[in-house]
Amino acid sequence: MDDDRNSVLRDAHSDTTAARGVPDTPQSRSPSYRLAFTDEEFMCRDELRPVRLQLELLKPQLLLDERQIESTIVLFGGARIPDPAHKHTARTKTLAELSAYYEVAREFSRLMTEKSLASGNREYVITTGGGPGVMEAGNRGAHEAGGISLGLSIVLPHEQAPNQYVTPELSFNFHYFAIRKMHFLMRARAIAVFPGGFGTMDEMFESLTLIQTGRMDRVPFLLFGRAFWERVVNWQALADAGTISDEDLNLFRFVDSAEEAVEIIENWEPAPPRDAIPGRD
Repeated sequence: MDDDRNSVLRDAHSDTTAARGVPDTPQSRSPSYRLAFTDEEFMCRDELRPVRLQLELLKPQLLLDERQIESTIVLFGGARIPDPAHKHTARTKTLAELSAYYEVAREFSRLMTEKSLASGNREYVITTGGGPGVMEAGNRGAHEAGGISLGLSIVLPHEQAPNQYVTPELSFNFHYFAIRKMHFLMRARAIAVFPGGFGTMDEMFESLTLIQTGRMDRVPFLLFGRAFWERVVNWQALADAGTISDEDLNLFRFVDSAEEAVEIIENWEPAPPRDAIPGRD
């Protein structure tokens, strides 16, 4: 809600309406006459990038605060992994086999949303990238449980509309990948990563890096599909090479079922606050 409405000053909504009703003259038709915040051409100037970054961070923040959403369960995963009912359309045999994880993501989201309902849809709210594949499965499971879910979409050249299971009032669209990633993690109570491609890898490694470096509190970090992840990433080789430590391999857990993932989240014991750790600033 616009804070101007609580002020003795005239609010922005009123002036936006009034500005449309002025007489049609060369002066009023000039782009310079438009209210700055309603002037799309002005708002898209390179010099306004800091303002756009701030707005993109602030809009979802305000709306989520208004809904009193306190924590989320984040699902990352491939957009190309099909619903098993349509696995015959998969581009490769492997994608058809990975369609089993569509159902795992759907069931995991359903189970976590049942817990979210007990908190009045304030905790454990399923959050996805809003697209097809694993993302659709996550939003679908939440919808089928009777709860809400977030979709954090981003404008891409060939991106489709948000999947039909995202709660409409919680369907957001982003221009900046960085701001979108912040919103994925700001309320994350757990991170669930399903098989996927470049986008999934990017989200997975950035999140792991934030936890590894102490820039984010440690949360349950679940890699669904041990066989897939051990085939595409040689985790032990990274440790053997010394580019990560052996302890870093404990930052995540492999799981293969929704029930196993839920059990880990339920029994998770958060790390002590950073200021309680000896020798840490």
